[in-house]
Amino acid sequence: MKTVSTTTARAVDDSPTRERVAASILENGPSTANALAERLSLTTAAVRRHLGHLVSIGAVEARHPRVYGARGRGRPAKVFLLTESGRDTFFQAYDDLALSALRFLSETGGAEAVADFARRRTAEREERYRPVVEAAAPKDRAAALATSLSQEGYAASVTSSPIGDQLCQHHCPVAHVAAEFPQLCEAETEVFARLLGRHVQRLATIAHGDGVCTTNVPRAIAGSVAAGSRPAPQSVVPVPTGRTTA
Repeated sequence: MKTVSTTTARAVDDSPTRERVAASILENGPSTANALAERLSLTTAAVRRHLGHLVSIGAVEARHPRVYGARGRGRPAKVFLLTESGRDTFFQAYDDLALSALRFLSETGGAEAVADFARRRTAEREERYRPVVEAAAPKDRAAALATSLSQEGYAASVTSSPIGDQLCQHHCPVAHVAAEFPQLCEAETEVFARLLGRHVQRLATIAHGDGVCTTNVPRAIAGSVAAGSRPAPQSVVPVPTGRTTA
């Protein structure tokens, strides 16, 4: 009879739980071990063991979170986020064929041809999202946009910060392509600005090496542009590689 070692058996049994840990990070963004334990109804020790394995195989990395305002005593708990390799275990909407097609378009039509393609692609998404966003109350429109994004695989959420609401996309199905062609990120940012009626600013992108795509949505002020109008296009302003928004 063929025997299986205890170590091998445990590795097999642990796989579904590790996948749950990785999926929770994908869906909710950079997370502490304690947050993951609470979210998944596991012990913190168990989560740390799974995180250790995911870190060892390069699927997850640990970082110190960005802290707003006064820092309390001691260092904040590390957060864990998926690496590019970790995201590859989930779906990617574009592959080498898409990159080859865009490289050909860039070589034959130039950067503006790629930008035109990106705007056409995002215009289709804008039309799908617009009814949902405009049906929401003004204060809830960023959340409505996040819901629409999540339904298309972007695992989006909204959090408040001192500089306004932050629309976070914890997954990007086109990250590999956008890393080489930032026009995709720029066109998407323009769509967000038009849908929300604000001059939004992209703070970080997965394609640039950050853990989360983060777009700042300033709070509405008197006389601000109404939703549905078309503010001037916004450029992508990523933070340096290695920083992310917790």
